[in-house]
Amino acid sequence: MRANGLGIVVAAAAPKAIGPYSQAVIVDDTIYTAGQIALDPTTNEVVGKTTAEQTDRVLKNLAAVLAAGGSGLHMVVKTTVYLIDMADFPAMNEVYARHFGSHKPARATIQAAALPKGVRIEIDAIARVG
Repeated sequence: MRANGLGIVVAAAAPKAIGPYSQAVIVDDTIYTAGQIALDPTTNEVVGKTTAEQTDRVLKNLAAVLAAGGSGLHMVVKTTVYLIDMADFPAMNEVYARHFGSHKPARATIQAAALPKGVRIEIDAIARVG
């Protein structure tokens, strides 16, 4: 749903923002998501110990944010993946491929020195709406 008619996406099925930012913003027919981490949408607690477990939760959260904005994983144009350790790339890639199926958006993967709440992965997306 859009809050205040400003194109601000509020997704009840995704974790609340843990800082002063929106879950996503829609401009014209494009949705820009905030980075999603492996938080349980109900408790806002970190889910999963491994990169594979966390990637699964991250992509479920991302899908919920996109759905609230009238989009979905099948409409993603580009993602940015942040990993604590590039050695985790194969584990992330396997789970990522399962969620996206035959759809293959453009992607950048970056090694980060640290991520919020000590998680191993964060993903943001740009997608079409409608």
